[in-house]
Amino acid sequence: MAEKKAQTGGIAADRLRSIIERIERLEEEKKALAGDIRDIFAEAKSAGFDVKVLRQVLKIRRMDQSEAEEQESLLEVYKRALGMSARLRAPGM
Repeated sequence: MAEKKAQTGGIAADRLRSIIERIERLEEEKKALAGDIRDIFAEAKSAGFDVKVLRQVLKIRRMDQSEAEEQESLLEVYKRALGMSARLRAPGM
């Protein structure tokens, strides 16, 4: 009988509950971490750093070296095509 109760419509209720609760805990942790990251960006901004540039640097650091170099090359090609090569340099590149 207990086995019947744990299974509803072919779904193991205890297993499903466990999965949902784990996801909920991780979502809460993610929310807390996002708040911590916002605080660090606010700290950086108050110290005079440009937050947009910091975000670009983080994005570049997540890339592998060849991908970052390819992005930089494409940016240079596009800037030259628009006559901007001497005026604009992407932060972190």
